[in-house]
Amino acid sequence: MKKIIAAIFAIALAAMLSACGGEGDNAIDSNTLVYGSGDYTRINPAMDEHGEINLLLFNGLTAHDGDNNVIPSLAKSWEFDEESCTYTFKLEKNVKWHDGESFTAEDVKFTIDAIMNPENGSENAPNFEDVEEIAIIDDYTIAFKLKAPNVAFLDYMTMAILPSHKLEGEDMQESDFFRNPIGTGPYMLESWDVGQAIVLKKNENYFKKVANIDKIIFKIVEDDNAKAMQMKSGELNLALLTPKDSKLFEGKEGYKVYNMKTSDYRGILFNFGNPYWTENRDIIPAICYAIDRQAILDTVALGHGIVAYGPLQRNVYNNENVEQYEYNPEKAKEVLESIGCTMGGNGFYHRNGKEIGFVLTVGAGDMVRLDIANAASQQLREVGINCTVEVPAKVDWQNQMAYLIGWGSPFDADDHTYKVFGTNKGANYSSYSNVEVDKYLLDARKTDDKEERAEAYDKFQEALALDPAFAFICYIDADYVATSRLRGIDTDTVMGHHGVGIFWNVTEWTLDK
Repeated sequence: MKKIIAAIFAIALAAMLSACGGEGDNAIDSNTLVYGSGDYTRINPAMDEHGEINLLLFNGLTAHDGDNNVIPSLAKSWEFDEESCTYTFKLEKNVKWHDGESFTAEDVKFTIDAIMNPENGSENAPNFEDVEEIAIIDDYTIAFKLKAPNVAFLDYMTMAILPSHKLEGEDMQESDFFRNPIGTGPYMLESWDVGQAIVLKKNENYFKKVANIDKIIFKIVEDDNAKAMQMKSGELNLALLTPKDSKLFEGKEGYKVYNMKTSDYRGILFNFGNPYWTENRDIIPAICYAIDRQAILDTVALGHGIVAYGPLQRNVYNNENVEQYEYNPEKAKEVLESIGCTMGGNGFYHRNGKEIGFVLTVGAGDMVRLDIANAASQQLREVGINCTVEVPAKVDWQNQMAYLIGWGSPFDADDHTYKVFGTNKGANYSSYSNVEVDKYLLDARKTDDKEERAEAYDKFQEALALDPAFAFICYIDADYVATSRLRGIDTDTVMGHHGVGIFWNVTEWTLDK
């Protein structure tokens, strides 16, 4: 019966799409936006870090504006008491959950408590590790006492708040709520056909500006090539495409291409939990010198981005004076030979009787990452490092040797540095540990003095460059293609990891008839 219902839904969706307009202009009706989305098995912003759909369904206490500054959202104002290291938030009144229940401070406490509970295994837990106490003053006032200053705390309070009345006593990883979510956001869930489409309708009772577009359909299209084809056929009217695919729409009638800057970088993550790097950590500088980043950027991303040498290049605290490991294959060979590696008869270096080389893992379904990995692998092989690429059905994070990683955040510099490079932090998938890196990251989050933060982040980046956790490769722009009917996309906003963030001002968007 479920298969029959799914088939009927798919046929109806296809029929409605094909009944409307020409190429680049096929919404189900004139005021419905069809977005080409990756798949969702659940919508759980408290446990999972990523999810473009979260901005539509939920709100945080704070939000980010088009310049990525922190602004009020569910909290209309806040105060910080330096002596007690306490943030006190005054909440908006008369905010309703999508089911009509009232939003209160209890929902805020419930959400952050759930994230902080180690038994729940939240990817966001490191953002709130400084929270010592959460006190509900009244229904619309809540205070967070921190163990130590963290100037990124207001950024982290953009975290989506969940309804306690729906989740109290539920399993925060397995609850059915995360397949039937309700929030306070500008859109609400209408239907979800798993693996096919998630249909959202605008929230007519939204506490801020009610959206102009009636419905947004997240149409599930996992394959990059299929997404480009469906954009061309008009089945989609907004999608994030690969640079090569987006180029096909430039100047094409009925479409508009948005080349959006991002803080989204790619690099080779080294798994220091793997014994190989215990023995060969000192070959990593050679790997960094051996990669022709500009060539990879030009061929894979068509130059849409910038060459990468660190995690903060699109941040105000970037330090461009660090070791950038500019392409130098001869220098790579010098490094290898200086540590006792000798060239073997097969064209690869050897050390202590063992060949120098490693397997670079790429997650399935991302053609851009795969192309980057293959290009880097070829360049490494050319200098005598036998790097091969694998695309497993499931990544074995504990045992894999290296991974083509992507990270980035356009917000506070603490975000995606502290928890990515800090020892034993929640997003440190490389098991990287460096005492100096830990110290400078901690120093930087403790002060709101810009000069002191700049000095701490300068030293962090210098220490990271001398002892690389990743071989940084490039930052990739987010190439969105849309129907020319769509208005309101902010082209100046710097997107985050995976190009996430385009929906930040979705209530301002319109679809011309």
